Amino acid sequence: MSDRVAAVDCGTNSIRLLIADVGDGKRLTDVHREMRIVRLGKGVDATGELNPEAIERTRVALHDYVDRMVDAGVTRVRMVATSATRDARNRDDFFTMAATELGRVTPGAQAEVITGDEEARLSFAGAVGELSGAEGPFVVVDLGGGSTEVVLGSADGVEAAYSADIGCVRITERCLHGNPPTPEEVASARFFASQRLAQAFGVVPVGRARTWVGVAGTMTTLAAVALDLPEYDSEKVHLTRLSFDEVRAVCNRLIAMDHDERAAVGPIHPGRVDVIGGGAVITEVLADELARRAGIAELIVSEHDILDGIAASIA
Repeated sequence: MSDRVAAVDCGTNSIRLLIADVGDGKRLTDVHREMRIVRLGKGVDATGELNPEAIERTRVALHDYVDRMVDAGVTRVRMVATSATRDARNRDDFFTMAATELGRVTPGAQAEVITGDEEARLSFAGAVGELSGAEGPFVVVDLGGGSTEVVLGSADGVEAAYSADIGCVRITERCLHGNPPTPEEVASARFFASQRLAQAFGVVPVGRARTWVGVAGTMTTLAAVALDLPEYDSEKVHLTRLSFDEVRAVCNRLIAMDHDERAAVGPIHPGRVDVIGGGAVITEVLADELARRAGIAELIVSEHDILDGIAASIA
C-alpha cells in the first residue's frame, strides 16, 4: 500500500513542490511537481535580511502548495530551506509563516534549515537514482540561487561534499550589472566563481569522478536552450547529455545577451531571465575545472534532485 508524501524545497530563487507516492522498496512515483520563482533571497547578500515582500511572495506560493497537498491526501510533508535563510537576521519571520502553512497538512510541521552538507547529500540521492552505477563515481553539482553544492559519490553513497557560497542570484547581484554585462563584469564574475569553487574542489576530490551530473534550474534551463526547445519540457530535458563544446556554446550565448534577448528565448522562465547569465558563468567555470581535473567532457542534466532526495528521506 502506498503512502503519499510531499517535499518542498525553498531556495534563494524558487520554491518547488513534489507530491509522490511511496511504494514497495521506497520507490517514488510522481503525482505532481511544481516550481514558482519567488526570489526569497533577493538582496540578502547585501542586507543580511529577508525582504518582507519576498516572504509574502513565498507565503502565497506555499499556501497554494499546501492546498494542493490537502486535496491530494498527503500524509507527511518535509520542507527544507536552504541558502537564503541560513544567515538572515529576520529568518524567524519566515519560519513562523512556514509553520502556519505546513500545520494545515501535519500539525507541528515546520520548515528546516539544513546544512550545506545535508543539502548536498539529498541532491546526490535524487540525481543519480536513475543512472547506472557503472558510470560512477559521480560528481553531482546542484547550482542554486545562493549556493552551489558539489558532491562526489558512487552507488554506495556520498564520499565528500561541499556547499560553496555562490549561486546565480548571488553572482548576478555582485558582478553582473550591465545589460548586457560588460566584458570586465564577466571577467570579474568568472574570477569570483573560480575563487568560491576552488574552496569546494579543495574539499571534494573531483579528480576521481567519471561522470558529471548537473541539477536545478540553471542546469535544466541551459539544457532546454541547448536543445532549442520552443518551450520548457521537463521530459525532454531529463537526462540530456551535452558535450562541453555544447555547454560552452550555450553559456557564451546567454552571457552575451541583454535582458530582452534572454526573455525572448522560449524555455527560459521569466523569473530566471535576469540571473541565467550568472548561472551560465558558474557552469562554464565548472566545465573548465572538471575537464582539467577529471578529464570529463560531458554534462548529464537531471530533473531529479534535492526534491526527490527529500521525499525519499521521509519515506
